[in-house]
Amino acid sequence: MLKARIAIATVGVRDLKAARKFYAETLGLQPSDHQEEGTLSYRIGDSELLVYQSRFAGTNQATAVTWIVADTEDAAAALSSKGVRFEHYDDLPETRRTGDIHFAGKLKLAWFKDPDGNIHSLVSSL
Repeated sequence: MLKARIAIATVGVRDLKAARKFYAETLGLQPSDHQEEGTLSYRIGDSELLVYQSRFAGTNQATAVTWIVADTEDAAAALSSKGVRFEHYDDLPETRRTGDIHFAGKLKLAWFKDPDGNIHSLVSSL
């Protein structure tokens, strides 16, 4: 039933103005063609990110959005230059960390938070 449908990543935020600045200026996302009042919508490749106002913003302690990138180290460096700070999870099984980059099997990962504390990850293959 759902296997042929499109899924949209959805992130709750407290302040849409601050979220617009972070997602557009810091992450460099372009708004999608359709915007609904009280939300921000961004088109990313074949997918979409919907940002909406919620009193529960930032309460999830797990990854909300995963960004598949060409190279995690390059993407992390670019975001660091825009003031993004990365999270360090040194208790993950079979994972080692060098700087902000975690290595797990054939994956390179890095995690950061948006202004509301929603966790995003960058991931690429070794």
